[in-house]
Amino acid sequence: MPLRLATLMLLLAHAALAESRYWAGDPGATRYSALNQINRSNAGQLKIAWTYYSGDKASRGQTTIECTPIVIGNVMYLTSPMLKAVAVDAATGKEIWRFDPFEGEPARARGVNRGVSYWDDAQKDDRRILFAAGKHLYCLNARTGKPIPSFGANGAVDLRLQMDSEGRAGEVGAPSSPGVIYKDLIVLGSSNGEGPAPAAPGHIRAYNVRTGKREWIFHTIPHPGEFGHDTWAGDSWKTAGSANVWGGFSVDEKRGLVFAATGSATFDFYGGERLGQNLFANSVIALDAATGKRRWHYQIVHHDIWDYDLPAPPILARSRGKDAVIQITKQGFTFVLDRETGRPLFPVEERPVPASDIPGEKAWPTQPIPVKPPPFAPQRFEPTNISPEARAYITKLVADWRAGSFYTPPSRQGTIVTPGTLGGGLWGGASIDPRSGRLFVSSQNLPSIMKILDARPNAGYPYTHEGYTKLRDADGYPGVKPPWGQLTAIDLEAGTIDWQVPLGEHPELTARGIPKTGTENYGGSVATAGGILFIAATKDLKFRVLDSTNGVTLWETALEYGGFATPATYSVNGKQYVVIAAGGGGKLGAASGDAYVAFALP
Repeated sequence: MPLRLATLMLLLAHAALAESRYWAGDPGATRYSALNQINRSNAGQLKIAWTYYSGDKASRGQTTIECTPIVIGNVMYLTSPMLKAVAVDAATGKEIWRFDPFEGEPARARGVNRGVSYWDDAQKDDRRILFAAGKHLYCLNARTGKPIPSFGANGAVDLRLQMDSEGRAGEVGAPSSPGVIYKDLIVLGSSNGEGPAPAAPGHIRAYNVRTGKREWIFHTIPHPGEFGHDTWAGDSWKTAGSANVWGGFSVDEKRGLVFAATGSATFDFYGGERLGQNLFANSVIALDAATGKRRWHYQIVHHDIWDYDLPAPPILARSRGKDAVIQITKQGFTFVLDRETGRPLFPVEERPVPASDIPGEKAWPTQPIPVKPPPFAPQRFEPTNISPEARAYITKLVADWRAGSFYTPPSRQGTIVTPGTLGGGLWGGASIDPRSGRLFVSSQNLPSIMKILDARPNAGYPYTHEGYTKLRDADGYPGVKPPWGQLTAIDLEAGTIDWQVPLGEHPELTARGIPKTGTENYGGSVATAGGILFIAATKDLKFRVLDSTNGVTLWETALEYGGFATPATYSVNGKQYVVIAAGGGGKLGAASGDAYVAFALP
């Protein structure tokens, strides 16, 4: 190889190492960085390098930031609390440009956006940011933030169109997690309804990044003649909605496969109007990235009536000597599948589960339960033990409710489901250290109360539910035995838990002599070659560095606002940074913020 070419390749490899081009770390969603300037020996010296305030938070906890920014060269791309796309200098935090997809509309909270996608054509010096918000997918010039007119209609594609569901009630919106890039395609999910009212299906679509043309679609609720159609009784495929991808995708560029993790079909808690196994809801699906054709699927929940969406992108890693797909779940399971075939690499058993007593419902008689790895979250209800008073309160509160397994169906009297719809693994996903083969999962234990109610007369559907109620004691703490939040390291070769530590702290409980309980947490971790994990996520508003070999906290600092997001790490001019979105608000009810905070060594 000529010396000049070898030097160029080395420079390109170094640049790729320094950047953070993907919201989930890399195309395989591993959230791993090979950077090691910040490591076990010096993490305690971290200082704030810069803080960027977007200036568009809403008061009273109405907004949050769940975005993991990406870094290309020395430019960081992020989204704000009001879902503006922003570019800042990655070394200083100085704003370069911003794009407001809702310009001219009344200011209001608009949900969340977890990041943007980047595409380039080096030969044509064409660099683009693709970003979904509201009802549209936008394509922006990465240098200027201006929409690219040749993409869709003046730089945007209306996601309500070309969904193969014309005439259906229920709108389609932008997914909360960004699409994945494969060559000249962006593969995108959607946001859809969850309640008893009609919702659109959550079909997966691929768009041409140059033109905005829809290149293919995969029906997550199969049409007549398609594989899986017979798993929807009668004509329920016409009326059932969702089964959408909102947690993100991963892609194996070498194999040309894109991997999707789907959510539940509507209605979340009653499936009497969609009897059957309901493919491809709650499934890991391997699709041909170029055509959208199904290669294989693995359904993780049959006929979901618990809102057990698959909450995070499938992770591409190695396990048991094979290329694998790793999927975490709200139930606290880790499914490890062969990347070529979808077959489990650890034993999975179809076990009987309780029947439903709601008229018209037919819960699926079995569910797949992994034998290994063990669950990373509690799966049975145990009343809180932080004080006799709290335990007595919860014991009285739950006296008339059902408290069985995590697959006990919703009921009229109310069913306690542990770890709950916001328990177990969530959209923060997991990270992997490929050198040790460890998977790092943040989780929480916050049981849900699932109570079925009769719908109002002439509603068009038979049942509704009491709401997304969480089990709490009189002081607002989770009404179950701690830990309420934890971080778990799983050995992907042995299928065992290496270590598990509480994540987060309630200082007032610690002061009372109660061992650290962990807290509710929203956001995931980043693993690095420095032997450390970066994570925020917790209710105590702390940002932490943990030793990835044992879970010991090496450093922590209080953020101005809660860091309810997953961080990113990158390098500019030889200096490693780690950045966290401190947007507060969200499901923890904290004060809303609008900050991105970057840390580095002095």
